[in-house]
Amino acid sequence: MTAAIATTPELVDATARRRAPAPRTRFGGARPGMSYVFLAPYLALTLAFGVLPALYALVLAFTDGGGGFVGVDNFVKVISDFRFGPAVVHVAIYLVIWLISLVILVTVLAIVVHAIKVRWLNTTLRFVFYLPGALAGASSVLLWLFVLDPTSSPVSGLLQLLGFDSFVQVIVPANLPPIFAIIAFWTGAGGWIVIMYGALNNISSEVMEAARIDGASTFQIATQIQIPLLRKWISYMGVMSLAAGTQLFVEPQLLSQASNAIVPNDYSLNQLAYQYAFQQNDFNGSAAISLLLLVVALALSTVFVTRGGLFDTE
Repeated sequence: MTAAIATTPELVDATARRRAPAPRTRFGGARPGMSYVFLAPYLALTLAFGVLPALYALVLAFTDGGGGFVGVDNFVKVISDFRFGPAVVHVAIYLVIWLISLVILVTVLAIVVHAIKVRWLNTTLRFVFYLPGALAGASSVLLWLFVLDPTSSPVSGLLQLLGFDSFVQVIVPANLPPIFAIIAFWTGAGGWIVIMYGALNNISSEVMEAARIDGASTFQIATQIQIPLLRKWISYMGVMSLAAGTQLFVEPQLLSQASNAIVPNDYSLNQLAYQYAFQQNDFNGSAAISLLLLVVALALSTVFVTRGGLFDTE
């Protein structure tokens, strides 16, 4: 026998109010106006230091010193420059060495650190990896000037073992791409290791545990679960590192000054653009080099985005 429950209109209304979902705004509970307030500084800075300079460079690249339209003459001029080809080769070799080493070593180190269950050791390693990134680019290169000098380097024994007895022997142009790759890895890899570590923390523990129960080894878990799930993060790292790598300037510029021009001051494309702008007073040619760099970087970034599925929805 079911007992009747007495209800009143007030009780019904109160129950309905309790069960009714809270009203949601268009942006998931946040006030739309506040979203624009937070976005405004970023958009203003992007417009002032990103979009407008790019448009100005676009205008310069297709005009002459008097503002007249010259078509692709500036591009033909810089590509025909005897310094342009070697600069392209230098940057290309550096990018290949750096990007391959960065993707492989960062991914491996992030997985290894994530596998360490001793908390203090795990935290210490992440801090040690990240610490070099606290140095600014110029400061980092100045530090490496001492490291690369066999007469004062803390690893002088290793340098001498490799056959280098002087700073000049170390920084011959043929050695520069791997040297720049090592410097870039030392300063930038730690931040990416921390980012990859955070991405690994987002992998479901149930998936990892199920793989272990099924008998998967640590290597199999890394290659068949962790690395595939890190694909988007690896792609993002590739895009950002590619954008930074094409802008190679500080390292060869400081080495050129420190070596009395043994390292040429037009070693990289950015240095060549600098020479055009501030040594030859040819800002139009400099803008043409900048646009060529932008087009190449965008094309290569498209490969990373499409192959890495950066914008694919799960």
